[in-house]
Amino acid sequence: MNFARLFLLVIIGVSPAALGEPLLSNGVIARVNEAIITKKDLNNRVAPDIDFLQRQYSSDVSVFNQKLQALGERHLKELVEEQLILHEFTTAGFVLPESYIEDLVSKDIKTYGDRLTLTKTLQAQGLNFERYRERVRKNAVIREMRRQNVPQDPLISPHKIELHYLGNRDKFKVEDQVKMRMIVIPNRFDAQGVSSKTMAGEIVAKLKEGVPFAELARIYSQSSQSSEGGDWGWVERSVLRSDLAEQAFALKPGELSDVISASDGSYIMLVEGFRAAHIKSLTEVREEIETTLKDEERDRLHEKWIKKLEEKSLIRYY
Repeated sequence: MNFARLFLLVIIGVSPAALGEPLLSNGVIARVNEAIITKKDLNNRVAPDIDFLQRQYSSDVSVFNQKLQALGERHLKELVEEQLILHEFTTAGFVLPESYIEDLVSKDIKTYGDRLTLTKTLQAQGLNFERYRERVRKNAVIREMRRQNVPQDPLISPHKIELHYLGNRDKFKVEDQVKMRMIVIPNRFDAQGVSSKTMAGEIVAKLKEGVPFAELARIYSQSSQSSEGGDWGWVERSVLRSDLAEQAFALKPGELSDVISASDGSYIMLVEGFRAAHIKSLTEVREEIETTLKDEERDRLHEKWIKKLEEKSLIRYY
């Protein structure tokens, strides 16, 4: 057993000695009113993320354990919240039309092609069709209850946006920038034995004769920006490799570089503009700030709603 699964056993209270048994015993770890949350419920939530965590932090067991612990706590919190929401739905006497559930199931069937294919997929996940239908219903209830109680597009006043901007101006600092185009010729010989440096020199000669940079970039450049005529847009010094940054920021707007030789190839730059380091204006960042504040407001309203549900519920952890 790998250490990821072993640690998961430990944090949720299962002895590694029971490795011959299923991964987790199904003991109760929490109760929310009449509903129970089991170790298996938590394992089902955490398990899909374990491989990712192990790939990311396999070299540091301590950090991996911290991340896994936090992941388990977050998923347990989500499981509790879901039970609070489901309980509120039931006790308030709400009803979700069967036709609505049928529509959701039909959409899934279309996604998988037909009902038989969906059924086989569910069987591979250890689910029968009825359990799957109940899961669809539960998710639909939670989704609808959240939509009813937490506005998805909360109103953020212009004044609040301005206050956020004034209080966080350092976050909107921008380094010196150049607007540039670049042609990249990999450091290899072509079929005729022409080196990248030689080819780049020929391209520079054509540029000096007046051939448009964008046109030659589309033909010769071997970078992801070639289809856009080698256009990098506005870039900060930190975006570029140090050797390329030194060359780019030494050029004046409208200037073309000579061939820049490097171990991996040859480069040609055209600088089209320069902007000194500055703080972005409120106009530039207004939409970004509004999105941030809307996310924060949704989180605040969600936590406020869940707190109300908690206050009128019985929650116990084991």
